[in-house]
Amino acid sequence: MKKPIIKVQDLVTKFGDRVIHDHISFEIFEKEIFGILGGSGSGKSVLVKEIIMLLRPFSGKISIFGKDISTLSFKEAQELKRSWGVLFQFGALFTSLTVAQNIAMPLIEYTTLSKKQIEHIVAAKLELVGLKPFVASMYPSELSGGMIKRAALARALALDPKLLFLDEPTSGLDPVGARNFDKLIQELRDILDLTVVMITHDLDSIFTILDRMLLIADKKIAAYGTIKEVLASTHPFVEEFFKNDFVKKRYLKELNV
Repeated sequence: MKKPIIKVQDLVTKFGDRVIHDHISFEIFEKEIFGILGGSGSGKSVLVKEIIMLLRPFSGKISIFGKDISTLSFKEAQELKRSWGVLFQFGALFTSLTVAQNIAMPLIEYTTLSKKQIEHIVAAKLELVGLKPFVASMYPSELSGGMIKRAALARALALDPKLLFLDEPTSGLDPVGARNFDKLIQELRDILDLTVVMITHDLDSIFTILDRMLLIADKKIAAYGTIKEVLASTHPFVEEFFKNDFVKKRYLKELNV
């Protein structure tokens, strides 16, 4: 039986009188690639920020590795944060630092490793994400969109996390680059035994690499589960998102739904 790495129970998110999430609950299991889907403004990024402790929900409970994050001391929270890496939508690399310096940043911040050890780890992470050694000395402004994503991914993996959060990882990439990045995520999940949580609206990603997913609509979870379980929902958002003519022609035929 798979065990949940992340458990969200009865979560409510409010900004003033505005409700973003209205009592939502779900689980994310070990070593799966889990997708968070929804329309613009549905609270996808807010939900991830609550899970990684950048925002505090109004009420409800979030548990990670069996720990209720609302009860952690500052020291315990900092220790837990080391068990995940985050890839932001546009990479969020420090533009004044080289790629190597960007990847080294969390190692400098959170470890007591020597300069030589950090250099070895940086080189290993670059290789892991498919970047050549010469990229280490380049600045973000000198990189292509795909290279920026991979460099940011290398930084997210610097501390050998067990959890990886990705915010629209294929956004801005051409179709070939997006497919290659999806393949890389799958390979890293298998090699490193990662649990991956990704916000995405990319249909190729949704139909090819997600093990399970949830869709947020009208402040609630509109659908939750595998792609076939989600498609079985009659919620209007599912109908709109998945059952238009393009999706039916491009994706649904091979699923026999």
